[in-house]
Amino acid sequence: MPHRSPDLARLAMTVLQPGFDGIEPPGWLRRALGEEGLGGTVLFARNLTGPAHTAELVARLRAENPAVVVAVDEEGGSVTRLQAARGSSWPGNRALGVGDDVERTRLVAREIGRLLAAADITLDYAPVADVNANPANPVIGVRSFGPDPELVSRHTVAWILGLQDAGVAACAKHFPGHGDTHTDSHHALPTVHASLELLAERDLPPFRAAVAAGVRAVMCGHLLVPALDPDNPATLSQRIMTGLLREEMGFDGMIVTDAIEMRAVAALHPPGEIAVRALLAGADAICAGISSPGGESVHELRDAIVDAVREGRLPEERLAEAASRVLALSRWYAASGAARARDGDGPGDEELGLRTALAAMRVVGTPPPLSGPLLVVDIAPRLSQAVEPGTPTGLIGAFSELMPDTTGYVVTADRPELPELSGPGGGGRPLVLVVHDAWRHPWVRDLLARAVTLRPDAIVVETGVPGEPTGAVYVTTNGISRASARAVAHWLTTDPEGAR
Repeated sequence: MPHRSPDLARLAMTVLQPGFDGIEPPGWLRRALGEEGLGGTVLFARNLTGPAHTAELVARLRAENPAVVVAVDEEGGSVTRLQAARGSSWPGNRALGVGDDVERTRLVAREIGRLLAAADITLDYAPVADVNANPANPVIGVRSFGPDPELVSRHTVAWILGLQDAGVAACAKHFPGHGDTHTDSHHALPTVHASLELLAERDLPPFRAAVAAGVRAVMCGHLLVPALDPDNPATLSQRIMTGLLREEMGFDGMIVTDAIEMRAVAALHPPGEIAVRALLAGADAICAGISSPGGESVHELRDAIVDAVREGRLPEERLAEAASRVLALSRWYAASGAARARDGDGPGDEELGLRTALAAMRVVGTPPPLSGPLLVVDIAPRLSQAVEPGTPTGLIGAFSELMPDTTGYVVTADRPELPELSGPGGGGRPLVLVVHDAWRHPWVRDLLARAVTLRPDAIVVETGVPGEPTGAVYVTTNGISRASARAVAHWLTTDPEGAR
């Protein structure tokens, strides 16, 4: 094995952003931060138990390396890490796009920034800047502001400004655009079949707007875009990351990869080779959400990068440039301390999420205010792997808070049986049926049709991308969040006109 310079090894560690298991920083992570120069880490819901614990955990990480870039996926809506147990206090992007109030979008992002700043988190892997051009997209959907490039662009800018005004770095993703795919990159490599002209008109404008707005980071997507590079996914494409994003679009911030264990790229090369090729292509930080219990996988990434430099495959200048951009992001965060201190002085707007969710609700039909015992049936498909496992739509809990005698029942693909709806178990009680992207899941559509046939008075609540209205009343929330669930429950159990 070739001799490794300690400085070269530190450069390699600087560009890594691994995840870890457990609610305490493991010994290997503390050593990597304190002795080896690890430049970043990413937090998941598995690491977090509540606001006080999150702040304490980050403080322990910073005690080892004050400059560490602590990152998290906190999009609002269905993708939340800090609020995964109860659901996000703020609706996600599609709800913000449907409401189409850029000032409200800025305020929501600022509140998310305040949440992260309170925990001393550096970087939010958000906002999603993808244009949801393909409604059947299995991984973007309600995470996008919508299908219109201009709408997505203006809300992307508002979100970035709000978050960064709170002193937390934003990260526009998934460059050059994940919206027109029918494959989830967690499972396989998606291909975007679009011409250069269509990409320029549809997918790229939100990213151009993000760069112009001063976004501090951009995340590349694991996508094959033949019009830009027929041979390499964006993560490994110098044409896309250096030629397009750096040179043509003028972005000089930090480029971070999506998690390299995702099958879209993991099926192509070993992890170390992915890291080397991503750095060659122009990435500055390598996200590795899953790491081995003793940190061996992180050290294997480091060694692969160092070996590539020693072998002449990866110029040391490129590695040094990547490390310098990671450190520049850390310095920006340190310099933003005044903004975080200023925002931390005042109380947050606790009802902003509820007002935003109400503005995004759409209703077909006129329900009377619900009263008495309710039956709420959540027909729940498995959401995208970007969403924490077990994330609920929240409607059962939201109705139960207002009506403690509510009965909740969850139907899954593994247990696709409806409860009794029209007999002694269900008759006489108002019925609320909750679905998510029902039109995309045949088994959900079938159960929904059967339930509405048995109970034509049912209220149907669609929490995903809306389809054809069904039921006596059809409510669309345009996303999953605790705020959206509260909005529906309040609206349906009070005078609808008064509540809105």
